[in-house]
Amino acid sequence: MLDQLNVRYYNLPAQLTPLIGRKQLVEAACALLQRPEVRILTLTGTGGVGKTRLGIQMATDLQDDYADGVCSVSLAPIRDSDLIVPTIIRVLGLKEIKDQPMLDLLKAYLQDKHLLLLLDNFEQVLMAAPRLSDLLADCPYLKILVTSRAVLHIRGEHEFPVPPLSLPDLTRLPESEALLDYASVSLFLNCAKSIKPDFQLTAANTRTIAEICVRLDGLPLAIELAAARIKLLPPQALLARLEHRLQVLTTGAQDVPARQQTLRNTLAWSYDLLDDKEQLLFSRLSVFVNGCTLEAVEALYSSLGDSPAYVLDGVSSLIDKSLLQQIKQDGEEPHLVMLETIREYGLECLVVSGGMEATRGAHATFYLWLAEKAEPELLGQRQVVWLERLGREHDNLRAALRWSLEKAEDEEDQQRSRDGREMTLRLSGALWMFWWVRGHWSEGRNFLERALTDSAGASIAVRAKALFAAASLTFIQSDYVWAEALSEESLSLYRDLEDQQGIARSLYMLGTIAWAKGDTHTCRSLIEQTLEQCKEADNKDYVAYSLFSLGLLAYSQGEYSRACALFEESIAVFGEVENKRGVAHSLSQLAYALFASQGDQERVHMLIDECLTLSREVGFKEGIAASYCLSGQLALSESDVERAYSLVEKSVELYRAMGHRHGTAESLSVLGKMAVARGDHTAAHRLYDESLAISEKLGEKWVIAVCLVRLGELVAAEGKFAWAAQFWGAAEAIRDAIGVPIPPVECGGYDQSVAAARAHLGEKIFASAWAKGQVLTPKQVLASKGREPILSPNATVASSPVYAGGLTTREVEVLRLVAGGLTDLQIADKLILSARTVHSHISSIYRKLGITSRSAATRYAIKHDLA
Repeated sequence: MLDQLNVRYYNLPAQLTPLIGRKQLVEAACALLQRPEVRILTLTGTGGVGKTRLGIQMATDLQDDYADGVCSVSLAPIRDSDLIVPTIIRVLGLKEIKDQPMLDLLKAYLQDKHLLLLLDNFEQVLMAAPRLSDLLADCPYLKILVTSRAVLHIRGEHEFPVPPLSLPDLTRLPESEALLDYASVSLFLNCAKSIKPDFQLTAANTRTIAEICVRLDGLPLAIELAAARIKLLPPQALLARLEHRLQVLTTGAQDVPARQQTLRNTLAWSYDLLDDKEQLLFSRLSVFVNGCTLEAVEALYSSLGDSPAYVLDGVSSLIDKSLLQQIKQDGEEPHLVMLETIREYGLECLVVSGGMEATRGAHATFYLWLAEKAEPELLGQRQVVWLERLGREHDNLRAALRWSLEKAEDEEDQQRSRDGREMTLRLSGALWMFWWVRGHWSEGRNFLERALTDSAGASIAVRAKALFAAASLTFIQSDYVWAEALSEESLSLYRDLEDQQGIARSLYMLGTIAWAKGDTHTCRSLIEQTLEQCKEADNKDYVAYSLFSLGLLAYSQGEYSRACALFEESIAVFGEVENKRGVAHSLSQLAYALFASQGDQERVHMLIDECLTLSREVGFKEGIAASYCLSGQLALSESDVERAYSLVEKSVELYRAMGHRHGTAESLSVLGKMAVARGDHTAAHRLYDESLAISEKLGEKWVIAVCLVRLGELVAAEGKFAWAAQFWGAAEAIRDAIGVPIPPVECGGYDQSVAAARAHLGEKIFASAWAKGQVLTPKQVLASKGREPILSPNATVASSPVYAGGLTTREVEVLRLVAGGLTDLQIADKLILSARTVHSHISSIYRKLGITSRSAATRYAIKHDLA
């Protein structure tokens, strides 16, 4: 009987559709199976990933390697492990022999056969796996190819995980045609065309189709089911409905097994194969967003009152069953990830079990603990490690915050609401530094402001901390009025608590806000007060921050040597506590101070490189943006115009993405300068206008003044000299009011433009135009286009006399005192100005009058009746 069956066997089904995007995978799996030592290869993967289709293609490609053929056996209908051998015998067409065990019969037949046995869907008969080992031991020429959602765990088994189809990166989408290189998109398009022949990939639907494929995790079955809906739903409508994908992906082909006709059926098939403890773990794991760690799962189990000891074995089992994946990380425990398609089914199971609320609560409790553990680390030597960890857990932290806010806003349960408010304030108060460094400012503000809206019942300390956190993020987005109000309230609460460190932090924030608003006196007073308190308390972090802010103040007032010394000191203190973000920030400002004062330019390059390296390591987007902006200015000074433009353009993009309005305005002004260098005056006007619009809204007087000077240079280059003089007059009025001089690096081009305008217009017209600019708002100067201006109701040209040389009223006051023999310090004392501001005025007088000494200034004053 056996001799009669000694024929070449082949029962592989013909494939009606092409296998898309799997060529390299098939080749790799075939190469592995062809190795002599590989007797059994298991293709593993989640339901719907295409294991069966891949196995059939492999068997088809390898059929010539097996003299006795290829036999495919579907095990999907079988649940009883004892039926596997009889099923194989039946497919092979063997007749049973009385009193002979079926396994012996199968061994006898296959003993000398060079045959490939394809066993499809082995996951529900895993108990039969040892019989395959027996078969292989007695049949030396037999090879077995298995498809299974779970690993078999037998000796000699080689596992080959089948991944989902390749997915495009939504942040960097290629052109429409290039998108077809991604297997997921290609499969979607192929399936859609089979339903709707005129369907095409177009510029309009490219992104939507890419998002559909990403939303479906690249699972072939899910993509095929989604494409089947394209006859009714255009791509955008289909994507919108995939918010609940299991309800949409329900119309599979009728000639495939029921488990493959809907995505829910496919997932239910896997779920039903789990025991009770595995099902509970699977549903609980679904509460984690974008993965988790073993530590998180164990903590969740402990919080729910269950033993965490089971978690390790349970997680291993779910990984083996392709319901969970692990991403290895150097030196750390692996990160556990569940495909979103699978996770949605898990959440359904969690709801049905009635465990959703308790599980979400345990989840939030763990992430509150994690955030509070991370908070002090974000300022120290493990800053990078913890920023990375919080970055990986960002989606879980968001989920925890959303849940705690839902509790806080529960109007029916007062106790639940109080608990929710407290948790939200604590969690958001712990995360503010993470949000700040990584540029998630709007997100952080939103959570904090919602938490603070109704925080009755929360502890004073928790509320004070949340107020300070909100003030910090509000400040960085240049909302100074609101930031000041939050800081004042935080300071009041900290004073009630007699919390000296909290008081110092709030004073520091108020001082920084004062600097941004141009109130340099208040800024200096508050920051110096903070510095003194923090030195007494040995709070090195805020000692460094205070030194940094005093450096900014000195820099803005033209005290470049002092600014550099303060930045150097802040770098040293930040270095002591190993705060890399703080070091990076101070490095960038030290580089700016050296560049602006035309100091050691070679060192500027080194400082920028160091800042950029540290900023990238920490993920400090503000530092990266600042480095790009200054690198662009350096490139322009080296006549590399195109590189300069490209670098500053990157800076603008980063600042915009972060919602950093001050940085956006400042970098737009710099980009305008780059556009001028390229000869693109139209773009320059547009960029300057946008910079001014943002700065005016924020009240950023210093940026406005810088932009007006550059606009003046631009219109002067276009021959509009009177208009240029008005811009410069308006800029000088602003600079005089806040005590901010033109940086030396800007003076060369500025002086040349001013001299050209004065020579073209003549002294009298030039001085008149300059004086008119001094009484106009920036908007009025822009609108005037160099014509006779329309003054604001309270402003008159007469209020600002026209002096020879284009001197301002304040400069004339200084010149008179210089002519009277007073020193800089004596002039400062008499006019209630800083010595540095007096020095800036004298430098401006020298520049305007073309002189270089106090004696020349005295002669000029006497000659023009100004002494």
